Amino acid sequence: MKKILLIDDDEKLTDLLKDYLSKYNFIPHSSDNPVSALNHLKNNSYDLIVLDIMLPEMDGFETLKELRKTSNVPVIMLTARGETTDKIVGLELGADDYIAKPFEPRELVARMQSVFRRVDGSQSEDELISFKDLQINPMNRTVKLGGKNIELTSTEFDILMLFAKNNGKVLSRDFLMQKTKGAAWQYYDRSIDVMVSRLRNKLKQKNFRLIKTVQSVGYIFYAEKEE
Repeated sequence: MKKILLIDDDEKLTDLLKDYLSKYNFIPHSSDNPVSALNHLKNNSYDLIVLDIMLPEMDGFETLKELRKTSNVPVIMLTARGETTDKIVGLELGADDYIAKPFEPRELVARMQSVFRRVDGSQSEDELISFKDLQINPMNRTVKLGGKNIELTSTEFDILMLFAKNNGKVLSRDFLMQKTKGAAWQYYDRSIDVMVSRLRNKLKQKNFRLIKTVQSVGYIFYAEKEE
């Protein structure tokens, strides 16, 4: 059973969500204060966090920024009115998905299940993927570039896996959207571009980028194969 942490100061909403998530065999916990939640996370682990943006003491963006210093646990952010700026900032800081308030609990469950399908699906693969300077381990979802560990969120890792399996091939934005989140993305959404940009910056080498933009089409990943 998956453990879920809800960080939101709307107690009525969190009570409703805890009841609803329990019916789907999740183990939900909640916190109405981000500072307390971050302290709690130092000694407790969860499979996924649902994080509201509007919070007391520090907002959801600052909370996510602090969380990403020590953890790559999947995070779904709750955005006000589905503001595009909120979505982009959240993704840039390392969120895995977003959902706009107000929402139906079953939509949140669908987003959570989508995240878990990607994570669990990647974990079922056990073959190490090795290039000249890049090693990807699907079993523990770790990445090394030039011998150094690279911290990726679950969505960034999933996108990298797609690129690695299609080394040297141009992948369209539509292909990346369908393979990573399916219906959760929208055709006109910039979210996939933000995610690829974050991944590209993390994998940037001194004189070469592993991921390049193909104008009006999508992206191409090229890494030299290990001899």
